[in-house]
Amino acid sequence: MKTLQDIEDQIIRLSTSIEVNYPELYMTLDENPITIPSKVHPDMNVSIMEDYLESLKQILKQYIKTHNKQ
Repeated sequence: MKTLQDIEDQIIRLSTSIEVNYPELYMTLDENPITIPSKVHPDMNVSIMEDYLESLKQILKQYIKTHNKQ
C-alpha cells in the first residue's frame, strides 16, 4: 500500500517533469479546476492525493496527445 509520502513524491516528480518539459502546460496547472480543491481547508489523505496524481497524469497524457512535441 502506498503511503501519503510516496504519492506526494510522485506528484513532485511529475510536476517537476511537466515544469521542465512542458512549461506551457505547467503554467496552466494552477488555473485548472481539476487541480484546485473545492474546500477551504481540504483533508489530504491517500485517496485524495492519488486522485490528484491521476488527474495530473491524465492532463499530461491529453496534452501530449494534442500537442505533438517535436
